[in-house]
Amino acid sequence: MTEPADYLAQLAAWKQQRLERLKAPDGWLNIIGRFWLEPGSVSVGSAADNDIVLSAGPARLGQLTQAADGAVHFAPADGSAPIDVVPDKDEPPKFKVGALLLEITTINGQNALRVRDTASAEPAKLTGIDAFPPKPEWRIVADWVRLDTPRGLTVDTTKHIPDDVEVTHQAVFSHDGQRYALIATHGTAAAPQFVLRDLTSKDSTYPASRFLFGEAVTDKTIVLDFNKAINPPCAFTEHAVCPLPPPENVLPFRIEAGEKRLPGH
Repeated sequence: MTEPADYLAQLAAWKQQRLERLKAPDGWLNIIGRFWLEPGSVSVGSAADNDIVLSAGPARLGQLTQAADGAVHFAPADGSAPIDVVPDKDEPPKFKVGALLLEITTINGQNALRVRDTASAEPAKLTGIDAFPPKPEWRIVADWVRLDTPRGLTVDTTKHIPDDVEVTHQAVFSHDGQRYALIATHGTAAAPQFVLRDLTSKDSTYPASRFLFGEAVTDKTIVLDFNKAINPPCAFTEHAVCPLPPPENVLPFRIEAGEKRLPGH
């Protein structure tokens, strides 16, 4: 395990990177809208007579068309080259038009247009996120156990939109003499994502959930660093759709580590 002094320095650097990612042009602080798409064409822009009305940008941004197979075509109103995208649940395609960053997100085969204003003043308003004091003992090396058979699971979300996922592993660890097994419902093989909730959600952390990404994954172990448990995107914007924790990931004890809820939640 990393020595405490080095660990605290690394954790401080991670927190700074976390803040920078939130404030980046493709972060979670500058989203101005999310709009479900159906087959057919819609006009997009800030003028009130558009099918999709934005709170920023030009009056006529362009025409967006979704084909029956889910492919999306965007024709900018300024006459610049049209853009064709193939939606991808794991890597939502992005394209920029002026100061606006557009993204096609997909949940269970249904697409939505998410729009970020890269000129927004909102990111500058976030100067930090309150967190519990760092505790190296909450950095746990868990057993990374492959399931005999991948498990299909439908998880609920903050918008009550079901999301179908496949679970392949569980992270097994002990706390106060009890054994727990968290399942990763999202993320990647190198950084499995755990959606979890513990008893601090009653008074200190975001009520719906926190996210934790596994680290240093091998075929037998995974690091669960609860000091890096973070607020989900829906804590920062109403335009995010966040998964809720499966029953296995609702823990009956307090994890006083990681980010606390934001003011006003």
